[in-house]
Amino acid sequence: MTTTSHSPEQSPERAPEQQSIGGALQAWVDKIRGGDVGALPVVLGLVVLVIFFSAIKPDLFATERNVANLLPQAAPVVFIAMGLVFVLLLGEIDLGAGFTAGTGAAVMAVLLTKHGVAWPLAVLACVAFGVLVGVVLGALIAQVRIPSFVVTLASFLGLQGVLLLVIGEGGTISITDSTILAIMNNNLSPAMGWVLFVIIVAGWSLPMLGTEVTRRRAGLPGAATSLVAAKILALAVPLALVVAFLNQERSNNVIIRSLKGVPVIVPFTLVFLVLLTFLLTRTSFGRHVYAVGGNAEAARRAGINVSFIMIMCFVIGSAMAAVAGILYASYDNSVAPTTGGASTLLYAVGAAVIGGTSLFGGKGRVIDAILGGLVVAVIQNGLLLITQKSGIQYIVTGAVLLLAASVDAISRRQSAGSRR
Repeated sequence: MTTTSHSPEQSPERAPEQQSIGGALQAWVDKIRGGDVGALPVVLGLVVLVIFFSAIKPDLFATERNVANLLPQAAPVVFIAMGLVFVLLLGEIDLGAGFTAGTGAAVMAVLLTKHGVAWPLAVLACVAFGVLVGVVLGALIAQVRIPSFVVTLASFLGLQGVLLLVIGEGGTISITDSTILAIMNNNLSPAMGWVLFVIIVAGWSLPMLGTEVTRRRAGLPGAATSLVAAKILALAVPLALVVAFLNQERSNNVIIRSLKGVPVIVPFTLVFLVLLTFLLTRTSFGRHVYAVGGNAEAARRAGINVSFIMIMCFVIGSAMAAVAGILYASYDNSVAPTTGGASTLLYAVGAAVIGGTSLFGGKGRVIDAILGGLVVAVIQNGLLLITQKSGIQYIVTGAVLLLAASVDAISRRQSAGSRR
């Protein structure tokens, strides 16, 4: 009896292993056990809050009108938080972001109403003011080496004074420009809402499908078709339900005005989310931001211009705050001495941290600001329907922020322990 042996050249090629849904779930569980919880806490928290308020006040909270209003309510804080993500990634803080928003809005309002400047130039001046503030803050922190807490606390006080000087104490400037007002008050048509749905799903799925095709052609392991389909459906199904829900009529008097469709602020926010996420994850600048936030001295020794990175992060943070000022002016139809003040900054920092951005630096994503901002907005909106006591709202929001910071600290400890 003879046996035949196969040489390596004659061995049949094995197909590359593909990750199944079960394998992906197991890898996800292992990741969580290792301390990388990702967006899980904030997503679960958001779901629990929505279910809770919908059960307590189903006739008020879970209505088309309230949900549609919830998105513009959250937008200004979300935009400030998106800018703060870049600052927090460095392990720094910007306490003046709220009044950067208010003062930038005042600059725009004065140009629009008192000088007759066209809205594009007024908006450009508002953003340019934010950039200028960011350059000054970043230079003082990175070059002069003054702690960010001190510098931005000074900007908090100084910009509040500038805001009062620009519009006058007790004064309010009304915004009448239709383009500015449309950002926070208009809606897409139902058809355009579905077009936006297709764009989002395609923008999410096509790069993922392209990656899988490339890996399979190269003979590399990838995700099973069922896993790819599950990921796409996990986004498409909830998103389709939201679009269908917002496309319902929510006007009390259709004859006077019809109110239906996805708010314009949604695609506006998505554009900034895509651009900032690309900047943070697909460019060398973004990699340097994470490196400086992880260990500034190591980044400096690796040849990274730490001062430049710090200045640019404060520029982005202040510019996004200025954009938030435009949103405040659009939502309120005016700019007042209190615009961007009160608890604006606290809610913005809370939104970023609740979403998953670490106060210790080196960990965070732009989408964290959106998720955390939605949590803050849901808490404010839902509690206002249950109780008029603002004290309870502050206590609950503070407790959620403390919980998010605790989760961050615990996950970091677990992550450090798993690497030993």
